Amino acid sequence: MSAAATAVAVAHRREWAFVLAATVRVTRDLDLAEECVQDAYAQALTAWAANGVPAKPGAWLTTVARRRALDLVRREATLRRALPLLVEDEAAPPSAEHDRFPDDRLRLICTCCHPALAAEAQVALTLRLVCGLTTAEVARAFLVSEPTMAARITRAKKKIAAARIPYRVPHPDELPARIEGVLAVVHLLFTTGHTAPVGADLVRRDLVERALDLARMVRTLLPDDADVGALLALILLTDARRATRVGADGRLLLLSEQDRARWDRAAIEEGLALVRQALTRRPPGRYVLEAAIAAVHAEAPAWAATDWEEVVGLYDLLVQVWPSPVVALNRAVAVGLAHGPAAGLSALDALAAEPQLAGYAYLPAARADFLRRLGRADEARTAYEEAVLLTENDVERAFLADRLARLGG
Repeated sequence: MSAAATAVAVAHRREWAFVLAATVRVTRDLDLAEECVQDAYAQALTAWAANGVPAKPGAWLTTVARRRALDLVRREATLRRALPLLVEDEAAPPSAEHDRFPDDRLRLICTCCHPALAAEAQVALTLRLVCGLTTAEVARAFLVSEPTMAARITRAKKKIAAARIPYRVPHPDELPARIEGVLAVVHLLFTTGHTAPVGADLVRRDLVERALDLARMVRTLLPDDADVGALLALILLTDARRATRVGADGRLLLLSEQDRARWDRAAIEEGLALVRQALTRRPPGRYVLEAAIAAVHAEAPAWAATDWEEVVGLYDLLVQVWPSPVVALNRAVAVGLAHGPAAGLSALDALAAEPQLAGYAYLPAARADFLRRLGRADEARTAYEEAVLLTENDVERAFLADRLARLGG
């Protein structure tokens, strides 16, 4: 890949949301803004190869995209008068909003997460527009076909336009209805990047860093919100282990195998401070409890020193606040680590009939590990084989295949 192409790829990961959000302010039309931004990136491939990469790639792309948008808006003025557009907030002057939060990306996020849209549409639209994922990537995250997801995103855009949803940061009294969707999007973005569902790499660094950036942005808007602070803490504490999750040979390293001296201590200290602050609010919400679990791992000086009883207790609370089958699975694993593999296996088997876990690779993988520890090799082999078949990430699949091979037979 040429230097210009590499720079464009990096700018796509880092600057896409900035450029699109600034361009939407000109077009007030999501599709037209996307078209202009894509055109700007295409022009960058040629211009940067000929003239070198600019000192501020994001500013260059924004200027080109907005200039293209202005040209199109002038040409299509007559047509656009007949179409519904995104509207600016008429209740507050743009300058006042800009002073309160001078980042157009938040306008874009809040538009995508408007309560008039279904929750799945909010997440899909944000992943596509704010995070720059392709429609195919968003479709994989939702386990649907690309044409189905393309239609879903198109419908969401049309609804935003037809309903004249304001392109603005909500007023404080509107935030409670909007913030839950925003946090859910940031959390999904992080988990997708933390362990990529498919591909050769365990981590998609671009998605993780985008999630961290968005979490910090929302915290700037709502510095006293316990859930916002807790989500930022969860991302910091979990991502602090990134450098130790894969060995030099490319092999997946479990939490018990990681070199804790290489964990990012600055991120951990920041995350722990945020958790302590969030825990002062009662009752604790979903993200507060998840962050507290991550804090237990971050504070343990060694795997053997992990307080698994506390982890189980926190999962007991979390499963009440957020009754998800995945949370129940994680709790079952913690039970096995606290009380032995037989107890863990029993808790996992109680989840066997959960339809949402039918194709979830971590269920047979966890069962396989407990069965292996119990010396039930034949059953462990079957569970590992199932997990391998369900796993699409190359690093995770290689780890499971190695465990399977070590069982022999």
